Amino acid sequence: MPLIRSGLAALALLVLANPLAHAADTVRVTPLGGQDGEFCVLDRALVFEDPNGTRILYDAGRTVAGADDPRLGDIDVVLVSHVHGDHLGDRHIPEPNAGSCGSPAASEDDAPLSNSVKIAVAKDARIVTGSEMASFFAGRLQAAGGNPDNSVLVRFGAHVDEGGVGITTVPAVHSNGLSPKFIDGEMGKIYQAAGLTAYVGPPTGYVLTFSNGLVVYLSGDTGITADQEAVVQDYYGAKLAVINIGDTYTTGPTEAAYVVNELVEPASVIPSHANEPATKDGKVQAGTRTAAFIEAVDVPAHVPLSGRTMAFDASGRCAEGC
Repeated sequence: MPLIRSGLAALALLVLANPLAHAADTVRVTPLGGQDGEFCVLDRALVFEDPNGTRILYDAGRTVAGADDPRLGDIDVVLVSHVHGDHLGDRHIPEPNAGSCGSPAASEDDAPLSNSVKIAVAKDARIVTGSEMASFFAGRLQAAGGNPDNSVLVRFGAHVDEGGVGITTVPAVHSNGLSPKFIDGEMGKIYQAAGLTAYVGPPTGYVLTFSNGLVVYLSGDTGITADQEAVVQDYYGAKLAVINIGDTYTTGPTEAAYVVNELVEPASVIPSHANEPATKDGKVQAGTRTAAFIEAVDVPAHVPLSGRTMAFDASGRCAEGC
């Protein structure tokens, strides 16, 4: 009996030392935004960690402070919903907390490679995308000294397994123009002079199936689509959604709430891409799009405060950190 009691005491101390230690079967989600503990204007990036240790970076954008960002840790997979600069990473902050919540100091230029590609090469990670984006990323990986075979294609309806996590792409209704500064040689100059962007296939969202059974929908930049019900909910049965709410460029708070309440019907939702300094001192500010979205949805909405890890069980409910 004394041995049993001492073993239980040691386990209790371990759990107290690591609040997520007893949540071994959960998926950990850590936002990497512009300001610690806040949800800010350019925040897109999320790191998902499977219970088996596989780590996935979604839409690094401008708030991941390059491949040396101390918040990144190991990264096995990089996801890019589309190639607009605020998702691909045309530039990035030099260090966490540079600038302010309303105006991050994204001063480091990442063209013509991109923040996403530089991170993937430094971490020896695979970039998983749909449509024609895979061939573009293969070329950028090679130009950065990486392995072009680390650009992995998964088209709509297909499925790849990366480190025990199932990944598929789903349609997103948006544009996907590539800035000429990512195009080498005379072609880039021609596009620049004409005021055009290059087409790299349609944008995407993602559905991730983690080893604990949790299914997550990542909307990317999109409007309301029939696929959000027929594919994301009816077929894949997503239980956690990350949905962009910024309006003008994507669903606004009212439209996003409709997607959550009527189409995807997850157990929990994380708002993203609000395009505003949504919080102050970690609290949602009244009158923001984020506040309107939280008020409109029928399920718990968990605000992605930068650096604050949330853990979700297989049912999509937050077990820790929310």
